[in-house]
Amino acid sequence: QVQVVESGGGLVQAGGSLRLSCTIAGLTLDPYGMAWFRQPPGKEREGVACITWRNGNAYYADSVKGRFTISRDIAENKLYLQMSSLRPVDTAMYYCSAVLGCQTWRPLDQHWGQGAQVTVSS
Repeated sequence: QVQVVESGGGLVQAGGSLRLSCTIAGLTLDPYGMAWFRQPPGKEREGVACITWRNGNAYYADSVKGRFTISRDIAENKLYLQMSSLRPVDTAMYYCSAVLGCQTWRPLDQHWGQGAQVTVSS
């Protein structure tokens, strides 16, 4: 039922910056969180950053703390991930998803969007 569209991926040099966007439809977001996940080559999908829609409290995986910033635009129903100081290990397909709570990382459903490919060159 939840509809998401990711955009903003691309190729960037190590140390550079990139901003991902996620457009959300089909869900009242206030009770939930919205999270960014990523899946690097040969690895499982992992939670990267999460924000509570109601209060804007943000949570981050240790691997991206201090480098990534998650934000939301309530009026536009958009989710953003500002990535800086990018490293080759950040290379992955990035997805957004609604979650039950930001400290559970449990998606509401498995209706993933097409994702946004982020490739960081050295």
